[in-house]
Amino acid sequence: MRDLPVLPTSPRFWRSPLRGTRLTSVLGLVLLVGVPVLFLTGLLSYAAYNPDLSPVNDKTPDKGLLGFYLFSWPTDPHWLYRLNQGVHVTLGITLVPVLLAKLWSVVPRLFALPPVRSLAHGLERISLLLLVGGGLFVFATGVLNVQLDYLFPGSFYPLHFYGAWIFLAAFLTHAVLRVPVAVRNLRTLRKAEPRDRTDVLAAPEPDPPTVSRRGALWFAGGGSALLFATTVGRSFDVLRPTALLAPRGGPEPGGGPNGFQINKTAAAAGIEAAETAADTWRLTVVGRTGTVRLSRAQLAEMPLHTAELPIACVEGWSTGDQRWRGVRLSDLAALVGHGGDGPPPDVIVESLQRRGAFRRGALRANQVADPRSLLALYVNGAPLSPDHGYPARVIVPAAPGVLNTKWVARLNFERL
Repeated sequence: MRDLPVLPTSPRFWRSPLRGTRLTSVLGLVLLVGVPVLFLTGLLSYAAYNPDLSPVNDKTPDKGLLGFYLFSWPTDPHWLYRLNQGVHVTLGITLVPVLLAKLWSVVPRLFALPPVRSLAHGLERISLLLLVGGGLFVFATGVLNVQLDYLFPGSFYPLHFYGAWIFLAAFLTHAVLRVPVAVRNLRTLRKAEPRDRTDVLAAPEPDPPTVSRRGALWFAGGGSALLFATTVGRSFDVLRPTALLAPRGGPEPGGGPNGFQINKTAAAAGIEAAETAADTWRLTVVGRTGTVRLSRAQLAEMPLHTAELPIACVEGWSTGDQRWRGVRLSDLAALVGHGGDGPPPDVIVESLQRRGAFRRGALRANQVADPRSLLALYVNGAPLSPDHGYPARVIVPAAPGVLNTKWVARLNFERL
């Protein structure tokens, strides 16, 4: 009789001599450190949008209790969002090889029979399935968003947000069940280890080894190091040419005062030169006492102030501090009746851009009141270029890049 084919449900199907609880334990403990940092910085990134301020900022309206931690996003330190999002995206990409290696090391467990042997075993299997599925989903959507490849159905924001919570729940459950075992395995790690026949992850009939388990760890670590080296530079102007795998890497776009990174060109946003011409563009400011319409020349005659602030994007790229000059948002609020000793208002900012999730954005009162929050007309001593938001754009310390609205057409100051 011919031998029946070996199925994935049979331990003999998995022949790699590298699999074992010690290899899995090392990879798992790396993720045990990295994943909570990813989750925390992800929550902070979401909070930075002030989604509970206005529906225009809230891309996950059905979050319910998952928004329990939201707070008014501060304006100090001015590099807060730049640091947070740089860590979030760079660490996430760096951990991809570790995550894939970890999933590879435990894949036989997904096919093990019987499916459930006890309540604890059932919980572990469920957590493992959610961990694998959730981890792949969250990392995949994050990487695709960073690479500007929107292949997933629907909006990135709710998909990544809810996926992250599911992944975290599975991760914590799995960690509670498996961390003690992982620690014990690491304590017994030896330079030369015989194959443990009680190791549930070790192949019962392994093929001859071509690399050691330490070599496999070095391979995964080397992949992480390579991704880190080719990604981290997009958060630093001087290192941007090294960010070979990042869409916002490479040399800066152009030179001169406006020669720094942008997310979207005026042409891509559908902004036409006729809309921003001096004889047609007017800024509409609405507030308690009515409406004021101002030309760019009139704005330039108002008291101008300077602030040195970066631009930082949810995709993880950022610029160094640029020297912005323009009218304070608080001064524009005062024009329409929000001056004096009263509390500052919130504001809804509208762009000439007709499409896009953040063609309208809301800023909190503390952001409006900050003296560094400007309707900028100039950058680095020159007028804004069309791609940087000419004739006027908002710049706010510590705010996500999409809330630093370009091609501003309207400011509506009110209590939101």
